[in-house]
Amino acid sequence: MRERKWYGVVPAIAAIAMLVVPSVVSAQSVEAIRAAMGAMNAQLEAMGYTVRIETVEYYTVGHAAGQIVHFEDRAKQMDSHWVPGDPRRGGFTDIAWLSDQTEGAATSLTLAQTQTATSNAMVTWDGVKSTYIPLTQLPDLGIDWGLVQWLAGLGGINGWWADITHAGWLPGIFFDIVGGPGGSTSILGITFTFVWIDGSGNLTDIDNNRKSDVAFREIYYNNWFPWGINTSFPIDVETVVLHETGHGLSQDHFGKLFSTEANGILHFAPRAVMNAGYTGVQQVLTGTDRGGHNSIWASWPLR
Repeated sequence: MRERKWYGVVPAIAAIAMLVVPSVVSAQSVEAIRAAMGAMNAQLEAMGYTVRIETVEYYTVGHAAGQIVHFEDRAKQMDSHWVPGDPRRGGFTDIAWLSDQTEGAATSLTLAQTQTATSNAMVTWDGVKSTYIPLTQLPDLGIDWGLVQWLAGLGGINGWWADITHAGWLPGIFFDIVGGPGGSTSILGITFTFVWIDGSGNLTDIDNNRKSDVAFREIYYNNWFPWGINTSFPIDVETVVLHETGHGLSQDHFGKLFSTEANGILHFAPRAVMNAGYTGVQQVLTGTDRGGHNSIWASWPLR
């Protein structure tokens, strides 16, 4: 059996300790988010890594819709996806995922409750009948996963292993740093897409499908919010993980957005898991969710 390659630090090394940071971080505009991503990419370049952050996708609650922030203009906002059998990923045709246990519990919930909800969401995507990826779970090995977290100076680890990493439930300050204005009080979950670059620093497209080649994705959840199980509020864990995993599997937001004038609350039509804002418990994929998934994965080789 082939073993998956470790990237970055040797995993036997203890996770980097949490750093003491100011309790208040100034708000950042979208351009400031790009600047923060640029700084992280500069760190990756300095370390000789052949990956860069291309996009940040975030999911919101309340009065503001989430969006996708693109950094790499050279990508011209092209979609990004994994290459089947990509030798840079060890030649695998499955998508491996793991869930950080070090920071794996949502506010007011146990680790077991949070991780069960996460697993349920992964099973839902893995169960789409018209595609077969498959999704393979890797053990977390007791490591505090999260390269973005490490680059932000808030713990994590200087490397990655899985294709999709649920990197933990972090305090609000992380979302102010990486999510821009009011991130700590509006962003429920955020997904970072890392893509491969060549020796000249250009994004790669080795399978010529006009999509940049994904190296891996990291997902983080905001512990500033109260979380619950099968409840619209506190925020339902499984609903948010299901949405963010959709981004992890290369799917974007969709759905027409409108708001109620009396209170400004967002509504989406059609309502679906991949809407840009949280509208309560949504643990079942809709036809539009499955359609988007199938359009991405239908041609993926079974093995």
